[in-house]
Amino acid sequence: MSENPQSTAVQHPAVSVIMPVLNEERHLRGAIHAILQQEYAGEMEVVIALGPSTDRTDEIAAELVREDPRVHTVPNPTGRTPAALNAAIKASRHPIVVRVDGHGMLSPNYIATAVRLLGETGAQNVGGIMHAEGENDWEHAVAAAMTSKIGVGNAAFHTGGEAGPADTVYLGVFRREALEQQGGYNEEFIRAQDWELNFRIREAGGLIWFSPELKVSYRPRPSVKALAKQYKDYGRWRHVVARYHEGSINLRYLAPPTAVCAIAAGVVVGAALTPLGFVIPGGYLAAITAGSLPAGKGLPLKARLQIPVALATMHMSWGYGFLTSPKALARKVIASRRPAVLSEA
Repeated sequence: MSENPQSTAVQHPAVSVIMPVLNEERHLRGAIHAILQQEYAGEMEVVIALGPSTDRTDEIAAELVREDPRVHTVPNPTGRTPAALNAAIKASRHPIVVRVDGHGMLSPNYIATAVRLLGETGAQNVGGIMHAEGENDWEHAVAAAMTSKIGVGNAAFHTGGEAGPADTVYLGVFRREALEQQGGYNEEFIRAQDWELNFRIREAGGLIWFSPELKVSYRPRPSVKALAKQYKDYGRWRHVVARYHEGSINLRYLAPPTAVCAIAAGVVVGAALTPLGFVIPGGYLAAITAGSLPAGKGLPLKARLQIPVALATMHMSWGYGFLTSPKALARKVIASRRPAVLSEA
C-alpha cells in the first residue's frame, strides 16, 4: 500500500535551509552537498544569502544553482550575518527553517532528526553539537580547545551532554512561526545574534532544546589573528546582549574578563612592586597547560603544543572584547528595541 501524502507531509514537513555566506570558497560546495545529500523524505529547498565576497564564492554558488533546482540565492549587500539570515528567511517558503553556515557540514541524518525532535519536544528551536574539526595542526589545536571545558565554558553545544532545555544552541532548526513571531534576527547584532534571538524566544515562553543526536562539523579559524578577532567580537557583542537583556549574564561569561583583569593586575604588580604579582599570570599559564593535556589526547605533538596558545587567545580576546565593548553599541540597539520585520519589503 502506498503512503498517504497527507501523512507524509505531517511526518516530514517541507524544510527550508538558509545559509549566510561571505568569502566561503573553501567550504561552500562541501557544505551544500552535505545538505542536498540528507536522508529526508520531505521537500527541501536551500537559500544562500550572498554577501559581497572577494573570492570565488559567488561563482561557486551560481554553479550550485545550475546543478540543482533546490538551490537558490538572494543578495545580502551588507555582508552582515543577521541581515543575510533575514533575507534568506524572507525568500524561503517552508514551515521548518534550518540554519547552516557556509563552513558547517551537517551530519547525514541531521534534518530528519531535528524535525523528529521538534515534534517530540514541542520546542521552537532545536540544535546540537558544534563539532569543531581541523584540517592542519593549528586547526586541530583550536578544535581541541573549543571542545574543552576550559575553552569556552561548559555550554552543551561545545562540550556535549544530556538532551534537554538550553539557553541557546548552535545554529538551530526552527519552526517558522517562532521566527515570524519574533520578527527574525535583530540586525543590530553583528555577533551573538543567535543567543539574542533564542533569549527572546524563551522570554515569549518558547522552548529551546539541545540534543547530542544533532551534530554539525565546524571548521576553526586558520590563524591566531583570525581566532583572536573572532573571540574579541564574541566578547564584545555578548556584552551588548547583557546590556540589552537584563538578567541574561551568568558567571561563565564573566570568567574571561575577570581573568584578563587579574592577569593584567598581576603583571603590573610583578613589574612595579614585587615578583609575587607574577604568580597570577604564571598560575594561569600552568592551568591552561595542564588543561590542554587531556584536550590534546590522540593529536600529533605539534598540535598538542599549540593548544595552550589557542586557549589563551580565546580567553584573552573574549575577555578583552567584553571589557572594551563600547556602550554606544548597546545604546544603538536599545534605541530601536525591535528586531527586523520579516514581512517588510
